[in-house]
Amino acid sequence: MKKPLLLCAVLATLAGCTWVKLEDAGAHVRVAYDGRVDGCDKVGEVGVSVKDRIGPYDRSNLKVKDELETLARNQAASLPADTLVALGEPRNGEQSFAAYHCGNTRPARAARAAAQPAPARGKGEEAQTFPVR
Repeated sequence: MKKPLLLCAVLATLAGCTWVKLEDAGAHVRVAYDGRVDGCDKVGEVGVSVKDRIGPYDRSNLKVKDELETLARNQAASLPADTLVALGEPRNGEQSFAAYHCGNTRPARAARAAAQPAPARGKGEEAQTFPVR
């Protein structure tokens, strides 16, 4: 009785884990959710897949979609592409993306934020935390 319960607990925990990590090159690839790629050159297509089921359990659709997008961004960087457009919704853990080179590797807002360094802190200006009662 304890073994099946333990197995279910382990599977449920693993289902929530993120297995796909965004690589540095993939971080420069954006996803055009609105499909607007005017003035961009199509450089190819990317097909990706992940497990959408672990044993008898369905994984979260949002988690599967997020991992598919991350994998596609990682692969698109090697084309070289800087923009992806989904060619449809995920199906059975698989999804295809059109890859484009638009010449912009980072959204303008992110580029501005990266250009501004964090303010320097002097000695004794460390952040402090206080317990909540």
